[in-house]
Amino acid sequence: MRYEIRPLGNWDQPKTEPRATSGRFRAAWQSTLDLLGREVEHLGGELVVIQIDVTEGELRRDGMLRANARVAFPGVKVSFESRHGSLTYATDAYDARYYNDPPGWQANIRAIALALEALRAVDRYGVTSSGEQYRGWTAISVTTGEFDMTRAQAADLLAHPGQTSFKPVDVLTDPAAAAQAYRNAAKKHHPDVGGDPELFRRLTAARDLLLAGAR
Repeated sequence: MRYEIRPLGNWDQPKTEPRATSGRFRAAWQSTLDLLGREVEHLGGELVVIQIDVTEGELRRDGMLRANARVAFPGVKVSFESRHGSLTYATDAYDARYYNDPPGWQANIRAIALALEALRAVDRYGVTSSGEQYRGWTAISVTTGEFDMTRAQAADLLAHPGQTSFKPVDVLTDPAAAAQAYRNAAKKHHPDVGGDPELFRRLTAARDLLLAGAR
């Protein structure tokens, strides 16, 4: 499993107040990564993008955190491609309250990993047939103008094969990638170059949705 940490940017979710203590989770960081990796692998994922409140300068070249990185806000987002589409999980439910508590952001990533484990457990009883329990995390939708689409659908549209070299998970988690993917798509589908006007409007709506939290 490959992991890549990226800056979080603006937190576009409701903030949890008060937060629970991160002391609930005492597992080592590598244990959390192993658990997260196993669950994503079960879903067919190969790359996990973890967004944390850090700057680009606090990231190593291999996409992981520097040892001296400072994480101010505990909220995190975890995104990956799965057999059920692009999935994104976000939480800021935990933070360090006491001296020996683990970092809040690590606790929040472990909470997401445990949630994925619990969602997979639903399949054991034969109730679900097509990953219904994961759909809530692909259906975070916002109406943009005349179109109603989820962020995952917007990312899939901008990263359509043959249209750009970006993967949907990159477009979903990186505003710069979303903006560039839109520019690449616009060159091919703008009405001025013979493109479909309705498709161009959908592309623009997808861009606006994905960049809304980055402005």
